[in-house]
Amino acid sequence: MNLLILLPIILSIVCSFIVFAFSNEKRKIKNIVIISLIALVFASCLLNCFVGDLTLTIINITPSVAVTFKNDNLSKFFSVAISFVFLLVTIYTTEYIKHEKDENRFYIFFFLTLAMLIALTYSHNLMTMYVCFEFITLLSMPLVLHSLTTESVRAAKKYLYYSIGGAFLALFGMFYLCNYGGNLDFSTYGGHEIFKEGNFTENKTLFHIAVLTLIVGFSAKAGMFPLHGWLPTAHPVAPSPASAVLSGVITKAGVICVIRVVYFVVGPDFIRDTFVQYTWLGLASFTVFMGSLLAMFEKGFKKRLAFSSVSQVSYVLVGLAFLNDATFIGALIHVAAHMLIKVCLFLFAGEVIYKHGYHRVEELRGIGQKMPYSTWAFTFASLGLIGIPLTLGFVSKWNLATGAVNSGVSIFNFLVPAVLLASAILTAGYLLPITLNGFFVKDEKYERNECSKKMYIPMLILAGLVVILGVYSQPLVDLITTIVGK
Repeated sequence: MNLLILLPIILSIVCSFIVFAFSNEKRKIKNIVIISLIALVFASCLLNCFVGDLTLTIINITPSVAVTFKNDNLSKFFSVAISFVFLLVTIYTTEYIKHEKDENRFYIFFFLTLAMLIALTYSHNLMTMYVCFEFITLLSMPLVLHSLTTESVRAAKKYLYYSIGGAFLALFGMFYLCNYGGNLDFSTYGGHEIFKEGNFTENKTLFHIAVLTLIVGFSAKAGMFPLHGWLPTAHPVAPSPASAVLSGVITKAGVICVIRVVYFVVGPDFIRDTFVQYTWLGLASFTVFMGSLLAMFEKGFKKRLAFSSVSQVSYVLVGLAFLNDATFIGALIHVAAHMLIKVCLFLFAGEVIYKHGYHRVEELRGIGQKMPYSTWAFTFASLGLIGIPLTLGFVSKWNLATGAVNSGVSIFNFLVPAVLLASAILTAGYLLPITLNGFFVKDEKYERNECSKKMYIPMLILAGLVVILGVYSQPLVDLITTIVGK
């Protein structure tokens, strides 16, 4: 039964290599097989939600260090969300990839990245999580590198340098904590027993520094300042399906690692009201505002969305940094919202590149007349990102703002809601004009030219879920409350 944990990982790996069994003449069969296998990955992640908490040790490296997986509530939430989004992106990719060269090379790294993301969600200790984190970087870098142009090579190097730099920063903190606490399994929500008040007898300052390096290092993948620079460089050059998962999914690898360190290793009580919390809140808040401001003035469409991701993922980090249940719930809701919304927006960017060759915002004037279904999906996803009521983005931001106000953390309890409001206004400023100009600016050469259903239906599903989960949000809120309360 414990082997069920490995099933979605194995299926993803199988999918990455099975593409070589089909020639270009058998593209339809290959696409059916690929989509079916990723659907099975999603189904196996769902299955893991109904079999209880399973634990599986793969190998004992030393008596105190082991590679171990466990499907607790947090891993179930992330694995289902990640595999579902990958399924929709895969359906989209089977059509989009005709626009690119070397599709088999793209598929192999695309699905191996999925395998490592799921492995990361199931990781049960710091060692296992760190290994998966590094593999995600190494396997996703070729997605940025895919076109092999000078620009993409430069962007891939930057992505690698930032990610490895963040990982080494986290490695320092990990070695320091593991030297004191051994393997540090994620078995106890609220922190490991050795970090509980009364049990901890060492000098706290060095441990706080170690925890801060872990948070900042892992947050490089989430795009938090000052290690955010890879995002606006990597996204514009990567194929749009890769950009979608880089922004919507791979950034969450950093979020998962931060959650595990803060809430499952040291515990929020260990860093509450310390320089760690205030530094973290300051960096994340600054990133929220900075990303939105840079997006506002960016003219490249995918680069604008990349700066938006810098801002929006830090909404999650801000929520985590308050170290209370209310903002933790808001942060996890925003994880789901951002996955759905940002993947939808990047898929739209891919459509306009695929069908019309548009790369800049000013070229999108009249796009709603040419691609109405896709533009409506973009519009509803944009409303969710702004945080308009009756969307999932509103639910997450409301929980974040109210949790911040009631947190009792001086200065930040009012500063952060103000930053979130300013960011929402800027988000409206850089997204809504695209919709308004797309639908209401007449193009004399207008000709309807929508992409195939395999490309716009996944977008409609994503945008529809943003609205449906916003209107009927209580089941999701209850589910996340259960995760936070465990």
